[in-house]
Formats: sequence, C-alpha cells, structure tokens
Amino acid sequence: MNQAEKLLRKKAVYKAGMDKVMPEDQSADIWKEAAVRLGSILDRYGPLPRGLRMHTEIIFPAAAVYLAAGDAIGREKAFRIIEDAAVSGCEGIAEKLRRLMKVPGMRSLFLSAWDPMTKKLFGPGNGFRNRFYPRKKGEYRMDVLACPYARYFTELGCPELTGIFCENDERTYGNLPGLIFERTGTIGKGASCCDFRVRKG
Repeated sequence: MNQAEKLLRKKAVYKAGMDKVMPEDQSADIWKEAAVRLGSILDRYGPLPRGLRMHTEIIFPAAAVYLAAGDAIGREKAFRIIEDAAVSGCEGIAEKLRRLMKVPGMRSLFLSAWDPMTKKLFGPGNGFRNRFYPRKKGEYRMDVLACPYARYFTELGCPELTGIFCENDERTYGNLPGLIFERTGTIGKGASCCDFRVRKG
C-alpha cells in the first residue's frame, strides 16, 4: 500500500458517503481514481513541514476525492459528499465540548487555552498568517489573514471546498453553553480574513 492509499484509508468517511449515493462498483472506481490523484498531489508538493502536514493531510485527500468524484458524478454532488463528511465529523466533537462546558470552571479554562492552542496548531509553522489581539478577560480574539486551506484548495482547482472547512468552526464552537462564537467572514467565502471571537455570554 503506497502513501496515498494509506492516507486515503484514514478518510473512509468519504467512501461511506459515496456508497450512500451511488452503486458500489462506481464508488470503488472513484476511490481508486482518488488514490491516483492524491498520489499526484503528494508528488507535486513533496515533503512538507510537520505542522503544515497536519493540515494538508486533511486538505489533499478532500481535494482528491472531490476532483475524482466531480468528474464522475458532477461537482455539485461531489461537494455534498465532502460537506456531509465534515458535518458528521464535527457533530461528535461539538457534543463532547457541549458536555465539557457544563463542568464548573471549564468555560474559563477553555478560553485561556485558545491562545496557546491557536499559536501551536494554527500559527506560522502550520502555514497560517495571523493577527492576535490583546487578551481580555472572558474572551479570545484572533484573525487568520492567510491559511493553507484557501491556498491549497485554490491551487488544486477546487477553491469552493475552503468554505466547508471554514464552516467547521461554526459547527464545532457555534452552540456551546455559556459561550458565544462570533464571526463576520472567512477567506474561503471572499472576506479579507477569518475572524475569531469567542466570549462568555
């Protein structure tokens, strides 16, 4: 099993989504084509830094499946497969966070963790460019000025996928008890930046 096949194997949620909307043999053929395309993408970009690779291992398989499925069944249907997988993936995380936020003191701890977490996972070493705001009690603010999702999805010819992954933030943080997640726009939807503001409310 080559690198592309190993990486795609971790994204079985896309295959499950295809199996729901098309015959098994067609789904299998598209999956094989996606592996080929993913291999080409990995060859195109070569070795990447570990921090950036954490994101490209999400981006590249999504693009490969979308492009392969889009050629076979149309991009609109392929888009829904990627989007449905994203929605499904966020549901479990959001539910766990909702339960955690009900624990006394957890909201304050959650907010205090955002600064080191975003700098570690979504900072320059991960392919992002950010604007960080002075800390205020009871809230966290940050803007993403450039991100690898917008960059690579655009370079691979499927910039429309960026919005799906932007919306994962709303899906994950948008309905947490005692917290308000605010956003006015995202790069993936045409804004100049992706703004984050999480505050007690």
